[in-house]
Amino acid sequence: MRTLTLVGVGVGPGDPELLTLKAARMLREADAVFAPSTAADKPSRAEEIVRAATGVDARRLVFALDDSGGVTPHRTAAWDEAGRAVLDAFSTGADRIAFATLGDPNVYSTFTYLAETVIALGGEEHVRVETVPGITAMQDLAARSGTVLTQGREPLALIPATADEAVLTDAFTGTGTVVVYKGGRRLGDVLEAAAAAGRAAHTVIGTDLGLPTEQIIRPAEPGVIPSAPYFTTLIAPPPRRAGRGGAL
Repeated sequence: MRTLTLVGVGVGPGDPELLTLKAARMLREADAVFAPSTAADKPSRAEEIVRAATGVDARRLVFALDDSGGVTPHRTAAWDEAGRAVLDAFSTGADRIAFATLGDPNVYSTFTYLAETVIALGGEEHVRVETVPGITAMQDLAARSGTVLTQGREPLALIPATADEAVLTDAFTGTGTVVVYKGGRRLGDVLEAAAAAGRAAHTVIGTDLGLPTEQIIRPAEPGVIPSAPYFTTLIAPPPRRAGRGGAL
């Protein structure tokens, strides 16, 4: 029996130079490469990263990425159609298929739903699922803004902006750094929660990291945007004691 492998490949937030050597190799060696998109005629950021970094053209799989209603019929149908496209590629000769996903394939990634769908549609016995880690938006934003994510005993909380208000409040009133993903639509609410916890002065926002449209904004400075694109990341470190090793 053939060994069929579906590999989720993290391609980073946007800068093609942040693609790892292993990710580039896996994309070049794959028999077929797919990338998520919101429409069949719309190139995705992941697709563009893959082409710029490796010269490989990825095939688009359309997902209901803009659907905020949970597990809707539209979203379910998109998952199923994408899963069938992958299985069709296997049935026509591909042994190793790569799926390019922004950031890391195990962190809020479309790949997790694709892999579950492929297995559920008949790949359980003969499709092996693997992942290649990628650089995350919080790492990229920390580097670009000169923000230390964690020190000493500080925890790190990673939260989607769609989380309940109580979850955001609890995180901001805690002792560690808070990272909020997908914060564009709720940026105002998130900033208010950070300010209420005394974190506004050191909070940093990044949008479209690694792209010509990139913005890195500190809310304490004038000109803060009230809304932002979907791919918006916020880092809010806790108040830190002065001096080396203050968090130990």
